[in-house]
Amino acid sequence: MAAAILATAILAAYLTSFRGALVFDDLPGIANNPTIHDLRRIDLLLLAIGPQGGTLSGRPVPNLTLALNYAISGQSLWSYHAFNLLVHLLAGLTLFGLVRRTLLRPRLAARFGDRSLPLALAIAALWSLHPLQTESVTYLVQRVESLMGLCYLLTLYCFVRALESSRPRRWFVGAFFACLTGMGCKEVMVSAPLLVLLYDRIFVADSWREVWQRRRRTHAALFGTWLLLATLIWASGGRGGTAGFGLETAWWRYALTQCRVILDYLKLSLWPHPLVFDHNVRLVSGLGEVWLPALALLGLLAASVYLLFRRPAAGFLCVWFFAILAPTSSVVPVADAMFEHRMYLPLAAVIALVVLGLHARLGRVALPVCVVVAFTLGAVTASRNLVYASPMTLWADVIRKVPDNARAHDSLGAYLFADGRISEAHTQFTTALQCDPTFAPAHFNLGRALESAGQFAAAAAAYEAALRYNPKLADAHVN
Repeated sequence: MAAAILATAILAAYLTSFRGALVFDDLPGIANNPTIHDLRRIDLLLLAIGPQGGTLSGRPVPNLTLALNYAISGQSLWSYHAFNLLVHLLAGLTLFGLVRRTLLRPRLAARFGDRSLPLALAIAALWSLHPLQTESVTYLVQRVESLMGLCYLLTLYCFVRALESSRPRRWFVGAFFACLTGMGCKEVMVSAPLLVLLYDRIFVADSWREVWQRRRRTHAALFGTWLLLATLIWASGGRGGTAGFGLETAWWRYALTQCRVILDYLKLSLWPHPLVFDHNVRLVSGLGEVWLPALALLGLLAASVYLLFRRPAAGFLCVWFFAILAPTSSVVPVADAMFEHRMYLPLAAVIALVVLGLHARLGRVALPVCVVVAFTLGAVTASRNLVYASPMTLWADVIRKVPDNARAHDSLGAYLFADGRISEAHTQFTTALQCDPTFAPAHFNLGRALESAGQFAAAAAAYEAALRYNPKLADAHVN
């Protein structure tokens, strides 16, 4: 009954997601992705590498699912949205099962055992209905995040089931294949074997010696899935130059910027407003800009270490949060410093800490509070999904919330230009360059607008400006 309630709530909140259109990376990932357009002629190597430099680069599992969707419905998006919703629903149910069984473990049963089912339902419902998740569900190409999240949760769930089963081998095998599949979804999966190992020590074994003696083969197999991940990263060339130390971004600037970003993630977890598709976080130039967030983050890390030794269950949730965020929010530069979909799995730890903390303080009163909050979050999620109804509404929403976002102005202008609204497009391109004079796509698009108005000399100057900031912009060379 609890599972049915959870599934019904998720379906109700995300029915509005079916109105979503192709936006941003959906275009190179779906509409202009030749590796998925003919399932009968798919080249497995190209499928594994994916479109270079895009969201799907080096991520064969989500790329294959998009190929299946394309075979089912082509450019009609209903099957894509149905798949994304199904993945999120399964992830919510898996989290429910994982939390319930964890609260029933001998080390937690005395405190939470009699309330394990309603507490697990509350945590899974709040996580599934939280509007911060819309970017991973309604934004089609970000199934890379939700698929990875499902595989991550299944890895832990199968491991827990193996501990309780009279035939553990099949569950251990399930954990291995879930982990292997997750490595083919997104690089964030890298921490899954570590979290399973830590789960074993905190909730199951009495010592590290026991972990080694009883389940070393299982853990070795899970760590062995790193080989697939390493191969995919190598084959994709650092995701087409969009991530890694090869970027022009200095690692220390990226790391300092993440001090503020991580705190913003926590704030959005507790108060999801304003939600922004593109936060346009600019890198800081030194510690002086973020010394206070840096101190706060160091305090949180210190508290996590303390809890890991004094209250291991709470410490595990803290490690969950930081370990899953680490690949995108630490020292390894990524092309964009902040995106809300990166909180898909870390959000579970935040919500679990809040719900269990409320239960410890309020007792049974905590559950009605969770019901009211879950209903509110579901309503906000249903409303948030409507922002994805068209690229124009999405980018207009970004501009309302982040007026100095050059990419948002440029993207809205591009759609206005395609709609024949040249004057409005020209205004957006000009505004984008006021926000960031070095933004090459805006120079290029301004050139297109000027060219369409017959101002060829000005257009040529705009194309030349685009090439000054991005000499590899082929279309600017052509134009």
